[in-house]
Order: sequence, then C-alpha cells, then structure tokens
Amino acid sequence: MALSRRNLVLGAVAVAAAAGGGIVGVLKLRQQSANEALLAASFLDLSGRRRRLSDWRGRPFLCNFWATWCAPCREELPLLDIASRENASIGLQIVGIAIDNVANVSNYLKSVQIGYTVLIAEGSAIGMMGALGNRNGVLPFSVTVDGAGRLRQRRVGAYSAEELRSDLAALLR
Repeated sequence: MALSRRNLVLGAVAVAAAAGGGIVGVLKLRQQSANEALLAASFLDLSGRRRRLSDWRGRPFLCNFWATWCAPCREELPLLDIASRENASIGLQIVGIAIDNVANVSNYLKSVQIGYTVLIAEGSAIGMMGALGNRNGVLPFSVTVDGAGRLRQRRVGAYSAEELRSDLAALLR
C-alpha cells in the first residue's frame, strides 16, 4: 500500500513537471513568435519607403510605439532622441513606430527634433503590441531587442531617464 501511494505521488509529480515543461515550451514558442512577428513587420518611413524591422537585426535596438496625440509619448521623445545620439557610436538604434497617420506625424516633427528613424503604422501595429505583451494597447510602449533579434525588455508607459538608462545598459551588456 505504501509503495503504491509513493508511486502515485511520484506519478503526479512527473505529470506536473511535464505539464510545467509544456507551459514553459508554449511560452517560449509565443515569445519566439512575437520576436519573429516583430522582426518581420514592415512599415512606411516618412519618405514613403517600406522598412522592415529586420533591417536592424544584428544591432541592438529599442522599438518605441507612440502617437502624436499621446501626451506621455510626446514627453518621452526627447529622452529617446538623447539616448539615440549618445549610443549611436556603439550601434544602438532607436526606431519610433507611430500609431498615427503620415500627415499628423510629419506636422508634429516640424516642431520636435527626432534624429532616429520614425515609421508610420497607423493602427496596424496595435495587434503586434498585444502579441508583444501590451494587451491593453497602452501608449507609449517600448521593447528592446538584442543583436540576435531576441526580445529582451518590455515597457508599458513612458520611460523616466533612469529607467531608460537601466534598460539600455541591460540591453548593451
């Protein structure tokens, strides 16, 4: 009787471990799918040229989803621009993906200097943000991607200067 109870407990532990491994496997698959979807995505730049995010593969980059009508986004843009200029020599790229239209973004950028690449997604990137972990579609939303194309960090909401430095330092290690 004691032996069968022991075998039952060991069997339950084995099933739980296998299920846990399956869950970890599913999470890794979802993560891999989100990475692939992000890198496969393409959007128009301000000159109308289609750009793929895979163009930045091989270099670490921060992808920032924003909109001209989003006050926290507008506050965050200067921080991202400074980080872009300060880290350009070590290969860091920042890519802004505007959930907005070309006219609004072009007009807004006449009053704000941004030295990094800005792409126009209009509403098409909302589903991608959900797949990347931003299920509520909150802006701004940023992800960091290492040189191998792996998603490293996600941030819902605007960066503070300290948080941005910390995330970029972790990315560049």
